[in-house]
Amino acid sequence: MTGELLVGVVGSTAYGLATEGSDEDRLGVYIAAPAEVFGLSGPSVLTGSRVTTHPDLTMHELYKFATLALKGNPTVSELLWLDSYVVATDAGRELIAIREAFLSTPCVRGAYGGYALQQSRKLLSRHEAGKEGFSADTARRTAKHGRHCMRLLRQAHGLLTTGRLTIDMSARRDELFAAGELAARAPEAFSALFDKEIAALDAVDSVLPERPDSGRVEALLVELRTAALR
Repeated sequence: MTGELLVGVVGSTAYGLATEGSDEDRLGVYIAAPAEVFGLSGPSVLTGSRVTTHPDLTMHELYKFATLALKGNPTVSELLWLDSYVVATDAGRELIAIREAFLSTPCVRGAYGGYALQQSRKLLSRHEAGKEGFSADTARRTAKHGRHCMRLLRQAHGLLTTGRLTIDMSARRDELFAAGELAARAPEAFSALFDKEIAALDAVDSVLPERPDSGRVEALLVELRTAALR
Protein backbone atom coordinates (compact mmCIF):
# COMPACT_ATOMS: atom_id res chain seq x y z
CA MET A 1 0.00 0.00 0.00
CA THR A 2 1.23 3.47 -0.81
CA GLY A 3 -0.11 6.94 -0.17
CA GLU A 4 -3.11 7.37 2.07
CA LEU A 5 -5.57 9.95 0.74
CA LEU A 6 -8.28 9.89 3.40
CA VAL A 7 -8.77 8.11 6.71
CA GLY A 8 -11.68 8.75 9.05
CA VAL A 9 -13.57 7.30 11.97
CA VAL A 10 -16.81 5.71 10.76
CA GLY A 11 -19.48 3.37 12.11
CA SER A 12 -21.34 3.79 15.40
CA THR A 13 -18.89 6.39 16.70
CA ALA A 14 -19.43 8.65 13.69
CA TYR A 15 -23.20 8.06 13.78
CA GLY A 16 -23.41 9.12 17.44
CA LEU A 17 -24.83 5.68 18.23
CA ALA A 18 -21.87 4.15 20.07
CA THR A 19 -22.43 2.21 23.27
CA GLU A 20 -20.00 1.19 26.00
CA GLY A 21 -18.92 -1.91 24.06
CA SER A 22 -18.58 -0.27 20.64
CA ASP A 23 -15.27 -0.43 18.79
CA GLU A 24 -13.81 2.51 16.91
CA ASP A 25 -13.83 1.66 13.20
CA ARG A 26 -11.74 3.52 10.67
CA LEU A 27 -12.10 3.59 6.90
CA GLY A 28 -9.77 5.01 4.31
CA VAL A 29 -8.75 5.25 0.68
CA TYR A 30 -5.23 4.99 -0.71
CA ILE A 31 -3.61 5.19 -4.12
CA ALA A 32 -1.39 2.29 -5.15
CA ALA A 33 2.12 2.89 -6.44
CA PRO A 34 2.31 3.23 -10.24
CA ALA A 35 4.72 0.29 -10.49
CA GLU A 36 2.11 -1.93 -8.84
CA VAL A 37 -0.70 -0.67 -11.06
CA PHE A 38 1.27 -1.06 -14.32
CA GLY A 39 2.67 -4.49 -13.46
CA LEU A 40 1.21 -7.96 -13.85
CA SER A 41 -0.73 -7.64 -10.61
CA GLY A 42 -2.46 -4.44 -11.73
CA PRO A 43 -6.08 -5.70 -11.73
CA SER A 44 -5.80 -7.21 -8.27
CA VAL A 45 -4.01 -4.12 -6.99
CA LEU A 46 -6.76 -1.78 -8.23
CA THR A 47 -9.50 -3.84 -6.59
CA GLY A 48 -7.55 -4.38 -3.39
CA SER A 49 -8.36 -3.64 0.23
CA ARG A 50 -6.23 -3.90 3.33
CA VAL A 51 -7.72 -4.68 6.73
CA THR A 52 -5.88 -4.30 10.02
CA THR A 53 -6.83 -4.33 13.70
CA HIS A 54 -5.92 -2.21 16.74
CA PRO A 55 -7.40 0.07 15.59
CA ASP A 56 -9.87 -1.58 13.23
CA LEU A 57 -8.99 -0.10 9.84
CA THR A 58 -10.17 -0.91 6.31
CA MET A 59 -8.35 0.76 3.41
CA HIS A 60 -9.63 0.60 -0.18
CA GLU A 61 -7.54 1.34 -3.24
CA LEU A 62 -8.73 4.44 -5.07
CA TYR A 63 -10.27 2.50 -7.99
CA LYS A 64 -12.19 0.15 -5.71
CA PHE A 65 -13.32 3.01 -3.50
CA ALA A 66 -14.59 5.04 -6.46
CA THR A 67 -16.47 2.15 -8.09
CA LEU A 68 -18.17 1.23 -4.81
CA ALA A 69 -19.08 4.87 -4.12
CA LEU A 70 -20.56 5.23 -7.62
CA LYS A 71 -22.84 2.29 -6.79
CA GLY A 72 -24.01 4.08 -3.65
CA ASN A 73 -22.34 1.70 -1.20
CA PRO A 74 -23.36 3.20 2.18
CA THR A 75 -20.27 2.17 4.13
CA VAL A 76 -17.86 3.55 1.54
CA SER A 77 -19.86 6.69 0.75
CA GLU A 78 -19.88 7.95 4.32
CA LEU A 79 -16.12 8.54 4.22
CA LEU A 80 -16.71 11.55 1.96
CA TRP A 81 -19.19 13.18 4.34
CA LEU A 82 -17.44 13.12 7.73
CA ASP A 83 -17.01 16.26 9.80
CA SER A 84 -13.33 15.52 10.51
CA TYR A 85 -10.56 13.18 9.40
CA VAL A 86 -7.60 11.35 10.87
CA VAL A 87 -5.81 11.81 7.52
CA ALA A 88 -6.88 14.23 4.78
CA THR A 89 -4.34 14.99 2.05
CA ASP A 90 -4.86 17.50 -0.74
CA ALA A 91 -5.82 14.61 -3.02
CA GLY A 92 -8.25 13.33 -0.41
CA ARG A 93 -9.87 16.73 -0.16
CA GLU A 94 -10.28 16.72 -3.95
CA LEU A 95 -12.33 13.54 -3.56
CA ILE A 96 -14.46 15.23 -0.93
CA ALA A 97 -14.93 18.23 -3.23
CA ILE A 98 -16.66 16.05 -5.86
CA ARG A 99 -18.67 13.89 -3.46
CA GLU A 100 -21.97 14.91 -5.04
CA ALA A 101 -20.75 13.45 -8.35
CA PHE A 102 -21.01 9.94 -6.88
CA LEU A 103 -24.73 10.31 -6.08
CA SER A 104 -27.75 9.14 -8.05
CA THR A 105 -31.35 8.39 -7.17
CA PRO A 106 -31.45 4.71 -8.27
CA CYS A 107 -28.20 3.87 -6.47
CA VAL A 108 -29.25 5.51 -3.21
CA ARG A 109 -32.65 3.81 -3.29
CA GLY A 110 -31.10 0.47 -4.16
CA ALA A 111 -28.04 0.58 -1.94
CA TYR A 112 -29.52 2.17 1.18
CA GLY A 113 -33.16 1.10 1.00
CA GLY A 114 -32.42 -2.25 -0.62
CA TYR A 115 -29.69 -3.20 1.81
CA ALA A 116 -31.75 -2.14 4.81
CA LEU A 117 -34.72 -4.16 3.55
CA GLN A 118 -32.57 -7.23 3.03
CA GLN A 119 -31.16 -6.94 6.53
CA SER A 120 -34.58 -6.44 8.12
CA ARG A 121 -35.73 -9.69 6.51
CA LYS A 122 -32.71 -11.44 8.01
CA LEU A 123 -33.69 -10.12 11.43
CA LEU A 124 -37.11 -11.67 11.13
CA SER A 125 -35.76 -15.03 9.98
CA ARG A 126 -33.20 -15.01 12.80
CA HIS A 127 -36.00 -14.54 15.29
CA GLU A 128 -38.04 -17.32 13.74
CA ALA A 129 -35.07 -19.67 13.90
CA GLY A 130 -34.27 -18.80 17.51
CA LYS A 131 -37.64 -18.54 19.20
CA GLU A 132 -36.56 -21.21 21.66
CA GLY A 133 -33.69 -19.93 23.77
CA PHE A 134 -33.26 -16.50 22.15
CA SER A 135 -30.16 -15.44 24.11
CA ALA A 136 -29.43 -12.04 25.60
CA ASP A 137 -26.39 -11.72 23.35
CA THR A 138 -28.49 -12.47 20.27
CA ALA A 139 -31.03 -9.92 21.45
CA ARG A 140 -28.30 -7.27 21.77
CA ARG A 141 -26.98 -8.02 18.31
CA THR A 142 -30.51 -7.97 16.91
CA ALA A 143 -31.20 -4.59 18.53
CA LYS A 144 -28.00 -3.17 17.04
CA HIS A 145 -28.86 -4.62 13.68
CA GLY A 146 -32.37 -3.16 13.83
CA ARG A 147 -31.29 0.36 14.71
CA HIS A 148 -28.72 0.42 11.93
CA CYS A 149 -31.34 -0.75 9.42
CA MET A 150 -33.50 2.19 10.44
CA ARG A 151 -30.49 4.51 10.43
CA LEU A 152 -29.85 3.60 6.78
CA LEU A 153 -33.41 4.58 5.88
CA ARG A 154 -33.08 7.92 7.65
CA GLN A 155 -29.81 8.65 5.87
CA ALA A 156 -31.29 7.63 2.51
CA HIS A 157 -34.25 9.97 3.08
CA GLY A 158 -31.87 12.84 3.77
CA LEU A 159 -29.82 12.09 0.68
CA LEU A 160 -32.84 11.95 -1.58
CA THR A 161 -34.44 15.12 -0.22
CA THR A 162 -31.36 17.32 0.34
CA GLY A 163 -28.56 15.81 -1.74
CA ARG A 164 -26.40 15.58 1.37
CA LEU A 165 -25.51 12.64 3.60
CA THR A 166 -25.96 13.18 7.34
CA ILE A 167 -23.48 11.03 9.26
CA ASP A 168 -24.13 12.15 12.84
CA MET A 169 -27.50 10.67 13.76
CA SER A 170 -27.29 11.50 17.48
CA ALA A 171 -30.35 13.75 17.17
CA ARG A 172 -32.32 10.59 16.34
CA ARG A 173 -30.53 8.39 18.86
CA ASP A 174 -33.60 7.70 21.02
CA GLU A 175 -35.75 6.91 17.97
CA LEU A 176 -33.16 4.56 16.48
CA PHE A 177 -32.48 2.75 19.75
CA ALA A 178 -36.23 2.31 20.24
CA ALA A 179 -36.47 0.76 16.77
CA GLY A 180 -33.62 -1.58 17.65
CA GLU A 181 -35.31 -2.68 20.87
CA LEU A 182 -38.51 -3.27 18.91
CA ALA A 183 -36.58 -5.50 16.49
CA ALA A 184 -35.31 -7.60 19.40
CA ARG A 185 -38.56 -7.69 21.35
CA ALA A 186 -41.27 -7.77 18.67
CA PRO A 187 -39.83 -8.53 15.23
CA GLU A 188 -43.24 -8.63 13.52
CA ALA A 189 -43.99 -5.13 14.77
CA PHE A 190 -40.55 -3.98 13.66
CA SER A 191 -41.15 -5.51 10.23
CA ALA A 192 -44.47 -3.65 9.93
CA LEU A 193 -42.80 -0.38 10.94
CA PHE A 194 -39.96 -1.01 8.53
CA ASP A 195 -42.32 -1.72 5.62
CA LYS A 196 -44.08 1.56 6.34
CA GLU A 197 -40.76 3.44 6.34
CA ILE A 198 -39.66 1.75 3.10
CA ALA A 199 -42.94 2.80 1.43
CA ALA A 200 -42.38 6.39 2.61
CA LEU A 201 -38.85 6.31 1.21
CA ASP A 202 -40.09 5.02 -2.15
CA ALA A 203 -42.52 7.94 -2.30
CA VAL A 204 -39.82 10.60 -1.81
CA ASP A 205 -39.40 13.04 -4.68
CA SER A 206 -35.62 12.88 -5.12
CA VAL A 207 -33.41 15.89 -5.82
CA LEU A 208 -30.60 13.61 -6.99
CA PRO A 209 -29.84 12.91 -10.66
CA GLU A 210 -30.75 9.64 -12.34
CA ARG A 211 -27.08 8.87 -12.96
CA PRO A 212 -23.87 9.73 -11.12
CA ASP A 213 -21.39 12.03 -12.83
CA SER A 214 -18.94 9.23 -13.62
CA GLY A 215 -17.09 11.44 -16.10
CA ARG A 216 -16.18 13.90 -13.37
CA VAL A 217 -15.09 11.07 -11.09
CA GLU A 218 -13.00 9.47 -13.82
CA ALA A 219 -11.31 12.78 -14.64
CA LEU A 220 -10.19 13.14 -11.03
CA LEU A 221 -8.90 9.57 -10.89
CA VAL A 222 -6.83 10.17 -14.04
CA GLU A 223 -5.50 13.39 -12.53
CA LEU A 224 -4.51 11.66 -9.29
CA ARG A 225 -2.90 8.72 -11.11
CA THR A 226 -0.94 11.10 -13.31
CA ALA A 227 0.24 13.06 -10.28
CA ALA A 228 1.37 9.80 -8.64
CA LEU A 229 3.71 9.21 -11.61
CA ARG A 230 5.60 12.33 -10.66
